Amino acid sequence: MTTAEELRVLTEKLLEEYPPATADRTDFLRARFDAGLAWVHYPVGLGGLDAPRALQAVVDAELAAAGAPDNDPRKIGIGLGMAAPTVLAHGSDEVKQRFLRPLWVGEEVWCQLFSEPGAGSDLAALATRAVRDDGGDWIVDGQKVWTSSAHTARWAILIARTDPDAPKHRGITYFVCDMTDPGVEVRPLRQITGEAEFNEVFLTGVRIPDAHRLGEVGDGWRVAQTTLMNERVSIGGARIPREGGMIGKLATTWRERPELRTHDLHRRLLDHWVYAEVARLAGERLRQQLVAGRPGPEGSAMKLAFARLNQAISGLEVELLGDEGLLYGEWEMRRPDLVDFTGRDAGYRYLRSKGNSIEGGTSEVLLNIVAERVLGLPPEPRNDKDVAWKDLAR
Repeated sequence: MTTAEELRVLTEKLLEEYPPATADRTDFLRARFDAGLAWVHYPVGLGGLDAPRALQAVVDAELAAAGAPDNDPRKIGIGLGMAAPTVLAHGSDEVKQRFLRPLWVGEEVWCQLFSEPGAGSDLAALATRAVRDDGGDWIVDGQKVWTSSAHTARWAILIARTDPDAPKHRGITYFVCDMTDPGVEVRPLRQITGEAEFNEVFLTGVRIPDAHRLGEVGDGWRVAQTTLMNERVSIGGARIPREGGMIGKLATTWRERPELRTHDLHRRLLDHWVYAEVARLAGERLRQQLVAGRPGPEGSAMKLAFARLNQAISGLEVELLGDEGLLYGEWEMRRPDLVDFTGRDAGYRYLRSKGNSIEGGTSEVLLNIVAERVLGLPPEPRNDKDVAWKDLAR
C-alpha cells in the first residue's frame, strides 16, 4: 500500500522535473496525472496509485506549498465531480484511457445532458430517444434543458430512452455525447441574474458510436445513479473553510458595518453561523465516509442543507444591507464559465441562490430520498413503475 512518505517522494520528483516557476501549466498537469498524483485513489494508469483516498491531501498540500498550478476545478467541476466517477465505474478500458486524462487536466470541459422540459424532478420520464442504426451507432433526437456549461463543453454525459416498451426506469441507456456533432444546438437560457450559465440543448440526428456507451443497453438508470450521487456530494459536500463561502461574506459585512446592526439581526446571524458550521462539519464527515466507498444517499441530505442555508444567508445579507441590498448593477446578458458567489454583490447572491433548490436535484425530491433511503420511511405509492413508458400519460 502506498504511504504518505512515498507520495511525498513522488511529489518532490514531479516538482524537480517540472518546476512550477518555469514549467508549462498543461505539461505540468499532464505529468502529474501520469505520475498518479491527480486523484491518488484511482487505478494506476488512470491518474492514481490505488492509494487510500485520504492521502490526496498529502499531495495537494505539498503542491500548494510549492506554488504548483491546479486544474481550475471550479471550471471543470461537472467533469471532475460527475463524469469522471461514472466513466471510472462503468466505462470500458478504452473509454477510461481516452477521457480521464484530458478531463482531469482541463483540456476538455464536460456538461450533463439529463433534465428535459418534461422530465426534471421525474427524470426517469425522459423522452430523448436513441435508436441504433444498421452500423451499430446510436442516433439521438430530443431536447435537454438547464445544462450548465453546454456552451463551453467538448463532451457531455447523456441519458436517452432506447426502449419505449419498457417501464420508464428500465428503458434508458447512458452515453458520452460529442458536443461538436453538427446535430447539437446550444441555446442560452437567461436567468434572473442576467447571466446565461444554463442552456437548452437540441439534439437532432446526433450520432454516438456504441463504444461511447457506459454500461449495458437499458441499464442507464443504474449508471445515472452513480452520477447523481456524486453530483450531490460535489455540490453539498464541497470543502469550505470555517466561516468561508456565503456565511463569510455575511459575517464580514456585519463586522465592517456596525451601523447596520440590530439585536434581532444579531440573533439570526448567530443562528445561521451555527448552522453553517454544522454543515461544514457534516461535510467533513461525509468526505471521511467517501474513503470507504462510493457516496450514498447522505449526499442528498447535504445538498438539501446547502440549498436551504445559502438561501437563508443571502436573504439575511440583503436585509442587513437595507436599501443597499436592493442594488444590482449588472443586468446585461453574460455567458460566464462558472458561478461566482463570493466575488459579486449581495443582490447577485440573493438572486442566484434561488436556483440552489432546483439544480442538482430539487429539494422536494431530495426530501423523499432522505426519508426513504436514509431514514427508512415507507415510500410514496408509485403507480407507474411497472407501466411501459410509451403508455404513460404525458
